[in-house]
Amino acid sequence: MKTRTLGRAGPQVSAIGLGCMGMSAFYGGSDEATSLGVIHRALDLGVTFFDTAEVYGPHTNELLVGKALKDRRDQAFVATKFGINRLADGSMLTDGTPANIRRAIEGSLSRLGMDHVDLYYLHRTDPATPIEETVGAMAELVTEGKVRFLGLSEAAPETLRRAHATHPITALQTEYSLWSREPEDELFGLCEDLGVGFVPYSPLGRGFLSGDIRSIDDLGPDDSRRMIPRFQGENFQKNLDLVEAVKAIAADKGVTAAQLALAWVLRQSDNLVPIPGTRRVRTLEENVAATEIVLTDEDVARIEAIFPKGAATGHRYAPAAQAALNR
Repeated sequence: MKTRTLGRAGPQVSAIGLGCMGMSAFYGGSDEATSLGVIHRALDLGVTFFDTAEVYGPHTNELLVGKALKDRRDQAFVATKFGINRLADGSMLTDGTPANIRRAIEGSLSRLGMDHVDLYYLHRTDPATPIEETVGAMAELVTEGKVRFLGLSEAAPETLRRAHATHPITALQTEYSLWSREPEDELFGLCEDLGVGFVPYSPLGRGFLSGDIRSIDDLGPDDSRRMIPRFQGENFQKNLDLVEAVKAIAADKGVTAAQLALAWVLRQSDNLVPIPGTRRVRTLEENVAATEIVLTDEDVARIEAIFPKGAATGHRYAPAAQAALNR
């Protein structure tokens, strides 16, 4: 497995990580034994970077990751996130207060069965709490040895600047893929300038860019993607037409659409470490193999021609979640 440095002075991690969210939340039911097998296979393939969060489940995903890594902790770089609390009615509340940080880290360490977290993200910015206050409290965890590195998720450029001035931010996690390219506008350059690593989540567009989702009926009734505008109505077909064009280029190279999409992300910068998620060993192996695919300038030009920036139709989140993004 190839490796990359997470940020200018950060740790070495596998060039591609594993997002574990879908094993426990949002995409319908899953099987624990199968999920454990995926994580173990990832370790065998040299994947070291594993991503989870307090809100996934909630809590059950951290328990799963902790169980999977119990006897192989030294092989894993573990990232988890706090700052989104799920209320009894199912709604989400952002909370970046120091008190919540203390509550959250103790819970995460207990569920993971670990004495420290390698990378601790603020999952969403709390508009009621200054980012300096949040990051200052997170920095105390570094001093105490409970956390090694700090990160932010879906933070606007100015938020990242202010946070980094309070304590070095090692990684910014934000959605990025062929159909979500907003980070190119300012965040990529800012991360390079500050020495912050960029971690693209959903680099396969929540599975859509694989070409395996042909109809909304391919998603279970409890799959949250049904609520995302890009998966709905006319948007679905327009976006599927783009994926069909990607599949044609992939076929010419003898790879899958998913591998082509991941190889495209990896080629954008050595500062990127994507974390595609999956619940299947076969898909994991396919994703890992994408790190060996070499795209030529001609390949990239063909991809850009049929899937230019801004080509995707529809917002990337349902209205409430879209409104919570720090922009």
